[in-house]
Amino acid sequence: MPNLITDDGVKLYYEETGSGTPILFVHEFAGDCRSWEPQVRHFSRRYRCITYNARGYPPSDVPPSPDSYSQQRERDDVRCVLDALDLARAHVVGLSMGAFATLHFGMVHSARALSLVTAGVGSGAHKDEYARFQADSRANAKTMLERGMAHFAANYGENPTRATMKAKDPRGFAEFQRNLSEHSAQGSANTMLGYQARRPSLYDLGAEMAAITAPLLVIAGDEDPSTIEPSLLIKRTVPGAALAVVPKTGHMINLEEPALFNRLVEDFFHQAELGRAFN
Repeated sequence: MPNLITDDGVKLYYEETGSGTPILFVHEFAGDCRSWEPQVRHFSRRYRCITYNARGYPPSDVPPSPDSYSQQRERDDVRCVLDALDLARAHVVGLSMGAFATLHFGMVHSARALSLVTAGVGSGAHKDEYARFQADSRANAKTMLERGMAHFAANYGENPTRATMKAKDPRGFAEFQRNLSEHSAQGSANTMLGYQARRPSLYDLGAEMAAITAPLLVIAGDEDPSTIEPSLLIKRTVPGAALAVVPKTGHMINLEEPALFNRLVEDFFHQAELGRAFN
C-alpha cells in the first residue's frame, strides 16, 4: 500500500495513475481518493494523476487529537505530498474542503502550482454564515461520534446542495453515501472540529488571496448558494482568476457533471501550460 509521511509524522495513503505532467487532486470532507475516479480515468490518459486520503481518512493515519487538524495543516499536507513525490510543480485541483486547502496552498506556494482549480469553495466563509457553519461543524462531529458514520452519511447527503446529484445520478449518489459511511468517525469528527470549525473566513484573507500568482480557475454550481458569493470574492480578489458557474448543479460538481467539469479543467490546463490562463 503506497504511503508517504508528512513533516509532522502523519502517514498519508496515495494513488498514482498515468504519466506526464502531474495533477494533484485534493478531496472534499465527504470524499476521499475515490471521489476523483471520473477525473483520474479521463486525465490519466495524458497526465500523471495523484490522489491521496487526507489525515483522518483511512488508510491514512487518524491522529487522535483535533489539534492535529487545521487549515494550515491541510495546506501543508498538499506541499508534503508534492515533496514526498519529488514534484517541483503540479496542477492542483480541489473540491470544497480540498478547494480551501488548494487556495491556501496557492497563497503560500504559488510557485509550486502549474495552476490551481478550486471547485465548490466557500461554504461557511461568508460573514452571515460563518458562526453557524462553525456551530454546525461541531454538531456534526458530535453526531458522528455518538451515532456513527452510517447514520451521518444517510442524513448528510440529503441536504439541498447534494440533492441535485441524487436526482441526476441515483447510482452515483448511492455510491457516494456508501463511501462516506465507511469513513472513520473519529477522523471525520476531528476534521470537523480541528479544520472545518476553525478555518478562517476568506473575507479576512483579501491580501493573502491577492498575492496568488498561479493561474486560478474557480468553479461553482449554481445550486450551491453558499459558494456563489465567495467564488465571486475570489474572482474579484485574485488577479486574472477565471470563474465558471455550472448550471443546475450542486456541491459535488466533479461527480455530478464529470464530463463538463473535465472539459473546463482540461481547457484551463492547456491555457495555463501555454501561458495564456493568467494575465
